[in-house]
Amino acid sequence: MSLLEIRNLHLGMRSFEGEAHVLNGINLTVERGEIWGVVGETGCGKSLTGLSISRLVATPPARYMAGSIRFEGHELLTASEAEMQSLRGRRIGMIFQDPTTNLNPAFRIGDQIVDVALHAGALEPSILGVDAKASRSERKKAARRLAIEMLDKVGIPKARERIDDYPHQFSGGMRQRVLIAMALIGRPDLLIADEPTTALDVSVQAQILRLLYDLVQEHRLGVLLITHNLGVVAQICSHVAVMYAGNIIESGSVEEVFKKPTHPYTAGLLASVPTAKMKRGELQGLPGSVPNLLSPPPGCRFAPRCQFAQQRCTVAFPPSIAVAEHHEVACVLAETHASAAA
Repeated sequence: MSLLEIRNLHLGMRSFEGEAHVLNGINLTVERGEIWGVVGETGCGKSLTGLSISRLVATPPARYMAGSIRFEGHELLTASEAEMQSLRGRRIGMIFQDPTTNLNPAFRIGDQIVDVALHAGALEPSILGVDAKASRSERKKAARRLAIEMLDKVGIPKARERIDDYPHQFSGGMRQRVLIAMALIGRPDLLIADEPTTALDVSVQAQILRLLYDLVQEHRLGVLLITHNLGVVAQICSHVAVMYAGNIIESGSVEEVFKKPTHPYTAGLLASVPTAKMKRGELQGLPGSVPNLLSPPPGCRFAPRCQFAQQRCTVAFPPSIAVAEHHEVACVLAETHASAAA
C-alpha cells in the first residue's frame, strides 16, 4: 500500500470572473522513504496540490470536480473534519510558504510549538517521551523540552532563551525555521514542504536539507517538496514531478528526468539554470507565460509556448507515456522516445 496516492484530481476555483480549472487530472504516488520534488513556474498548481492533501483548500470557493487522494489507503476527500484534524500535525506535517501569515503574532513562539507537540503527543504519547497517564503539567514540560530541542535542530541560536520570544522578534529566515520545527515535531509519516528554504541563507538551507534527508533515512517518511530551485531537487530528492498549468507533464526519478528530459517544458526549465561553464548570452529562457486558467488553451496547455507543437496538441491533452521504467511524460514527443526505448 502506497503512503500517498493521488488519482485524477481535478480542482476548480470560483471567482467573480468565472471558474478556473486549476488542477487538471493530477496523478502522483509517494512511497515511504521517497522525497518528491514538485517544480514548475508560479501559478502551476504546486501549492494547491500540497494544500489539497491536508484538505486546507477552502470549499467554497474551491470545489473538487473529480479524483481521489488516499493516505495509506484512506480516502481524504471524503474524510470528516475530525479525522483530518487527527492527521494534521501528527501523520501529515505541513511547512507553509509564508511564515509571516502562518505564525500568530499575539502568541510566543514556544506556546505555538508546544501546542503542536501536545496535539501530536495526545495521539502518540511516545513523541513526548512521557507515560500516557502523565499529568497535563508533566506533558507540557515534556513538550517544551521537545520544542527547544527542535528549535536547536533547525538552527535557532540560544533556543532555550529565544523560545519565549514573539514572532516579530525573529527574522524572516528564523520564522521559517520555526515553521519547519513545528512541522517536524509530530514526527509525521508524510511531510509536505512548500518552499521551506526560500528565506534561508545558503548555509542554513544546507543544514535544513540535511535534517530532512536524515529524517527520511531514519524514520522512512515520505516528503513532497514544493520548490522552484532545481538545484535543491537535484541535491536531495529521489523523484521529481514537473507541473505546468495544473498538469503533471513529466515525472520520474531525478536521475532519469534530469539526464533525459523529454517534455519541452522540462528541457526549458533545465536550460534556464545557469552553470559555471556557461558563457555570457548562453542562458536561455522560456518565451511566453502560464495561460489564464479561466480560459486555458484546448489540448496541451503548453502548446502555445512549444516550438514542437503539432495540430493534435491543440485537440486533446496527451496521455502520460512511460519512456523508461521510472519516467513518464505527457507529450506527443514521448511516443517517439517510447518507441526508441522499446
